[in-house]
Amino acid sequence: MTQLVAILGTGKGSWAHVSKLVRQGEFEEVVLITNNFGKEKFSLDADTSFIVVDFEQPIHVLLDTFLKELRPKLKGTEVALNMVSGSGNEHMALLSALLKLGMAIRLVVAGTANQFDEL
Repeated sequence: MTQLVAILGTGKGSWAHVSKLVRQGEFEEVVLITNNFGKEKFSLDADTSFIVVDFEQPIHVLLDTFLKELRPKLKGTEVALNMVSGSGNEHMALLSALLKLGMAIRLVVAGTANQFDEL
């Protein structure tokens, strides 16, 4: 099974999307990238780990943090990636980190039925 990596930012409606995606998918584990507020307020029944960052940091700091925090968490060679939430800087840093770690990326979104969709 694949691990889900998702950004949990502050965009309106994005938390609902991430929650729906987790419920629809059969992921081995969920890794959420968020800030302190997201970690405190967002909860799931799934096996979830959090990477807490300050989204106001420069992109190179985010990249370094993502590399450091993702390296021990990721298993295998592929991740399911959702970036519905978050900003461009966070997306660029996360994509760069995953590629530098040698991960294949499968883009996923919450579907309209009872399963997630791959893009």
